[in-house]
Amino acid sequence: MTTYHLRRKEMAIDDPQQMAEIIRGQQYMALALCKDNEPYLVTMNYGFDEERRCFYFHCAQRGKKMDYLAANPVVWGQITEDRGLVAGQCDYAYRTVQFRGRVEFLEDLEAKRQALSLMIEQLESEPEPLKARLLQAARLEKVTVGCIWIQEMTGKRGE
Repeated sequence: MTTYHLRRKEMAIDDPQQMAEIIRGQQYMALALCKDNEPYLVTMNYGFDEERRCFYFHCAQRGKKMDYLAANPVVWGQITEDRGLVAGQCDYAYRTVQFRGRVEFLEDLEAKRQALSLMIEQLESEPEPLKARLLQAARLEKVTVGCIWIQEMTGKRGE
């Protein structure tokens, strides 16, 4: 696999803590999938497990996303911190984190519970009522939870 580098190195974000800060500050990621040489892009919310170096997401058990991931579990994702148009510059301020990863689906109910609990805690201002409702065994058996194991991560800024 070819490794690419930013042409303008001063725009690179290579500090893992700064990338984690960007990830923690956002709620959605764009995820690029590919099947039979045909791309597919989805936007989804996520939970980020910094210690395990992975993202969690939930989805339906069947559908286009699942068909693509079954054919090719390798994904490319991006999380963007939008800082807005720079007036009078015809430019845009942002920070992004891009990553390559491999998706695996969780089968173990306790692993699903932990992943969804992390997502709820990161996304909801009052997580406990939602956790009480959604983390019951009967619901966990029906939900599909994916884990994106990060293989490569880079960042970039535009000021």
